[in-house]
Amino acid sequence: MFIKNSIRLAILLCCYWVSSTSLAEQTVRISEPSRVDLQFMEEQRQSLQDLAASNLGRQFSGDKERDLALLQALLDEQLVRPDQVRELQAMGVIMGDLLADDLGMHWVIYEDRQGRSRALRWQESDNYLFPITMIARRREVGNTTPVVEIYQKAYDIIDESRPALPFQ
Repeated sequence: MFIKNSIRLAILLCCYWVSSTSLAEQTVRISEPSRVDLQFMEEQRQSLQDLAASNLGRQFSGDKERDLALLQALLDEQLVRPDQVRELQAMGVIMGDLLADDLGMHWVIYEDRQGRSRALRWQESDNYLFPITMIARRREVGNTTPVVEIYQKAYDIIDESRPALPFQ
């Protein structure tokens, strides 16, 4: 009887360990960007601003249509190439700022078992976008989807999950 109970206890402990490990792996931690994160993002914006100004004579302004067209021009003129991950990710910051303004989202730090990412969060929901890599990952594999289409797809994902405003 003692052996039988010991085996049951061992099985229960193993099941508990497996389930608690699975829960730990699924844990997501959300925090506000640190001062270092914000400074890094500002440096990314500025580096892209300098690139656009010196090569195209244009600047990012916060106007969605103009800024998306300028991001596309940087790609079309090959001023940002598929192997320039830092610049491609900086483009994601610019696009993320536009999405945040249009959708009422805010930058957060999203940490899970995959690592730490800068993301946009809609209100306090579980709806996130990861604009930093939206352009970069596509370009790295030769996908030339226009920036405006990437933006629109991201916009639609969040827009569909938002409740309708009253009196529309």
